[in-house]
Amino acid sequence: MLKSTKRFKHDIETPQPRKWELAGYEATLPITEKSNPITHNIDKSDSAQIVQLLEECDAEIFRKEDNSVTNYKTLYSESILRTMVDTSKQVQELLKDSEDNLIVLSGCGTSGRLAFLLASSFNNLFKTASYGYIIAGGDKALITSQELPEDNPEAGIKMLNKISERKNKVMFIGISCGLSAPFVAGQLDVCMNNLDKFIPVLVGFNPINMARSDKIEGWHSTFFQVAERIQKLEKLHKAFVINPAVGPEGITGSSRMKGGSVTKILLETIFLAAHKALANNTDITDGYLLDLLRSYEKAHSITYSHSEAIAALVKQAGASLQQNGHIYYIGWKTLGIMGVFDASECVPTFGADFSHVRGFINNKEMANNDGDMSTLGLEFAISHDDFLKNVLPTIHRTDTIVFIFTLGDNEVPEIEKIAHQVKMSTDNLFAISHGTAWQHMPKHLEKLFSITISVTWPVMLSNYEGCYIQMFQRELSTKWILNAISTGAHVLKGKVYHNYMIDLKVSNSKLFGRALYIIQRFTGQTRSKCLEKLLQTVYETDELSEKIKNVEASKHIQHAATMNKIVPTAMVALMRNCSISEAKAQLASCSIVQEAISEFDTQKWTADHTEAAE
Repeated sequence: MLKSTKRFKHDIETPQPRKWELAGYEATLPITEKSNPITHNIDKSDSAQIVQLLEECDAEIFRKEDNSVTNYKTLYSESILRTMVDTSKQVQELLKDSEDNLIVLSGCGTSGRLAFLLASSFNNLFKTASYGYIIAGGDKALITSQELPEDNPEAGIKMLNKISERKNKVMFIGISCGLSAPFVAGQLDVCMNNLDKFIPVLVGFNPINMARSDKIEGWHSTFFQVAERIQKLEKLHKAFVINPAVGPEGITGSSRMKGGSVTKILLETIFLAAHKALANNTDITDGYLLDLLRSYEKAHSITYSHSEAIAALVKQAGASLQQNGHIYYIGWKTLGIMGVFDASECVPTFGADFSHVRGFINNKEMANNDGDMSTLGLEFAISHDDFLKNVLPTIHRTDTIVFIFTLGDNEVPEIEKIAHQVKMSTDNLFAISHGTAWQHMPKHLEKLFSITISVTWPVMLSNYEGCYIQMFQRELSTKWILNAISTGAHVLKGKVYHNYMIDLKVSNSKLFGRALYIIQRFTGQTRSKCLEKLLQTVYETDELSEKIKNVEASKHIQHAATMNKIVPTAMVALMRNCSISEAKAQLASCSIVQEAISEFDTQKWTADHTEAAE
């Protein structure tokens, strides 16, 4: 039997921490779309409480299997570990011939961004060309939100064929946290039709029976059918499914958070084990994978030991957004890339403008396929030089600037130079630094920052020969901190109701379905009534023509993709039984979306219960 990990203290302290696992809890929803009971009232929380709640949600990643509650597989379940070991062995075999073999990682949004990061990191660290990546929407999606391409399986197939055409054997790792992305489904389908060349691997965080069963527009299958097929192939040892349940997201459906973190943990563990086994000519064992997973678990406790400082930074970032200010991440190396990713994810999640949260890195090229994309527009200008040229002259005292770096990278002079320049415009300078016990930030540099989150890593975590585990843990730690900053800031700005992203962009079929569910969840109206009001909001009319009613969903989504406050408008229109224009006017008169919805929801609740009493 595999040894289970220690339980976190809040397993006991948190009331009903596993309510989401009980039968009947939001029974119609997959795990990744359920609301997390832990964060139910996060919208009423202060910055310290927000960080505590997110810490508890992230800790669910490392919970052990508990068959007394449910039979969901977890990260530490024996079947998951066995599949990870078997996948790692296949990776080891492919690495022996990088000329003819390839490991392709593919995903949408956060999954695609992590596919890029992992592929480029392992190629760089191990001086190989064994890894490739595919992201829906192409390299533009690394920096900006490109949600609509997620719905196009044919585009995914075309990209897969191009990257794999000259290879004899390809492991294809399709990442879809909710087992829902048509873009990934199409590629998995191609792989299963050509098993002589492809080894299909599906990574997600729902049981197979919860895979998305909606018809994919213009395609012959559903994701559920693809997932069922790959599960059957797994039993024949021709494919792999890695799908631990790690609990609902802290912000409902926001898979950039736990989904992204678990994707990173799983795949890095698999790849690191394969590289070590190849280098040392040793076997890949359950024990070694467990050691790696537990080191990530330790990284969780190291990161959140700085909760007080993280909360202070969340409070400042929230104040910036509340005052129409901005949050800027200025980072170095892969930690800077984590900042770029976190910023890009705020647009679809919170309906933010790209300028509200932005990330900048220490060079123009991230080693992505398309290289420097700054000529495509201002949002693609992400180098430090771009920041100094385009942003620094506009910096206001209400803005928050976060420097992200690793001590010992010989970049202190550059960090200090930029910090001095920014300091002339605002005192809101903060730092997230990583180092080992003997590394200390120079006093003259530390004095430039109002708050410094100094994450110290013990030497013991770097004892994996040539595996670079600590670098990956620093990235994950940075991701957790930045997710807390941007999520917490938007919660404080009023972009979240209970733990739902009520101002999300309706920019693909998954988000369209999520928007519809949120409207129905809080108005209590029928699905058909909510769909009608959603479409009325999209087309800015109180009367829908038969033509509009009968067009395909993709047409509605194309129309909605660039619009703001679609969900809040539809909710207010239903709650107040008013026109779309009146609902928009009501929202315009209230600067905080959450407060507007809360006010109308309270009025509706009072009216309903008064009527019932009479």
